[in-house]
Amino acid sequence: MPTTKTRINISLSSAMEKALTTLARRDNIPQATKAVRLLETAIELEEDQVWDALAKKRDTKGARFVSHESAWA
Repeated sequence: MPTTKTRINISLSSAMEKALTTLARRDNIPQATKAVRLLETAIELEEDQVWDALAKKRDTKGARFVSHESAWA
């Protein structure tokens, strides 16, 4: 049965493989599931860093305030 998910092959160092195995066992889930969850968390962190950089760039003296209602109207 074909899957709808994209499969990728990655190479792990022995330390990374051991860490992934340990975490997956701890959480009682397959290694692939744990890897996906860790990737999701990493991508969210990357996204947060991008939004933070954008906010810092815009947060200048004399910056114009836009209300929540105006921004989402």
